[in-house]
Amino acid sequence: MKLSVVMPIFNEEKTIREVLKRLLEVKLSCDVEVILIDDGSTDKTKDYLLQIKTKGKIPLKIIKHEVNKGKGEAVQTGIKAAKGDYLIIQDADLEYDSEEIKNLLQPIFKTKISNKTSIAVYGSRFMGKRPMISPVYYLGNIFLTYLTNLLFGTHLTDMETGFKLLPLPFLKKITLNASRFDFEPEITARLIKAKIPIVEVPISYKGRSHLAGKKLTIADAFAAMKTIFFYRFFND
Repeated sequence: MKLSVVMPIFNEEKTIREVLKRLLEVKLSCDVEVILIDDGSTDKTKDYLLQIKTKGKIPLKIIKHEVNKGKGEAVQTGIKAAKGDYLIIQDADLEYDSEEIKNLLQPIFKTKISNKTSIAVYGSRFMGKRPMISPVYYLGNIFLTYLTNLLFGTHLTDMETGFKLLPLPFLKKITLNASRFDFEPEITARLIKAKIPIVEVPISYKGRSHLAGKKLTIADAFAAMKTIFFYRFFND
């Protein structure tokens, strides 16, 4: 099996070096490629990406957007370039621990052994103790997950997680509409409608504040709600 790791990056000069270092140090029992999408960064992120080279045996590809298009667009660029069997999105802000990619892969290996259909694996921040996250973001995540479960009849604990392991052939087959953080509810709805099972595994999480560079806004929360309703009632 081959895993494509797609990393959307926008103005992450404070974290990109450490995130990439940790990612490349993870020992995975499958082939790996890493695709970095510089989504129009205007800080020193772009300078660092010009300097780095492939380390070790992991293929490293860098793609640049001339202007910022949003996380959803960056992920779509990564999907087009990816050549693996599964794809995982690794954010560039140190909120998600690259070492825990191993945990998300375990259900895939078990499924492959049992010869079942493709599945998706979500790293849930809420299956264990409450993560390091502000009360506003915590309640927002819980509400959007509850709304998804209510409308789609699912039993997810963390629909909004950024740590999603997804079957790449499925992603290549569909056309995604999300340009920003509405990617999370859109891909969830598309998986559900395609009857691809979503398995959750617990992960750790260290959220950051807006002062530290977090980019989610209230507008993104409303966009997520709109996306959930659209794919439930107006999209076949």
